[in-house]
Amino acid sequence: MSFKSRLIQKIQFWVKPYLTYKNKVLVSFWATGAHHVKFEGSTIVPEYCAFSDATEIGFRTTLGTNNYFGGKVIIGKYCQLGRDVAFHPTNHPMSYLTTYINNHLYNGELKSLKTEKPIILGNDIWVGHGVIVLAGVSVGDGAILAAGSVVTKDVEPYTIVAGNPAKPIRKRFSEELIQELLNLKWWDKSDEELEKLKPLFFVDLHEHSSLHPILSKILKH
Repeated sequence: MSFKSRLIQKIQFWVKPYLTYKNKVLVSFWATGAHHVKFEGSTIVPEYCAFSDATEIGFRTTLGTNNYFGGKVIIGKYCQLGRDVAFHPTNHPMSYLTTYINNHLYNGELKSLKTEKPIILGNDIWVGHGVIVLAGVSVGDGAILAAGSVVTKDVEPYTIVAGNPAKPIRKRFSEELIQELLNLKWWDKSDEELEKLKPLFFVDLHEHSSLHPILSKILKH
């Protein structure tokens, strides 16, 4: 590594300035393309994140270092993304003479052949380190995308997927409990409502078949 590269690396390590956006959003000086993003609020964009097109980031969703958003991506509330996660909503043309659409050929006119299908993530989703999500994928509320997965197909709510291509491993809870969680929509609650529900977040739901007895007990107090 050259002296210049080492110097830049050290500066980036020690100097981590953040730009303040509205709604309690902080964006690292080393991130790019944040002007493309619609933030709901209370999000920190760490170093080396890159946004190349219209992106929506939900309330209190957290990003990881070096996250890449390569087109139209919509992410819900209270999601957590690990390092090196990439979203690729666009594809090069595969049924034409070439997949090459760079400016060095016909001044980039072939870029018009590129296709795009938005990626949509729901709420309360955990995206592990190094996950890649491809064009047109929708991920349901409460899902887990295991580290290193390449997600090529839709993921149902509260489902754990892993692998390349990613396949369902199991549901996190029973179908009855999942439906109750989807109806609860805790991510839409105000801070005051969440404070009342706080005990619920410390309950191991694998030990219960329904939320109703737990909620009844909590809301009585």
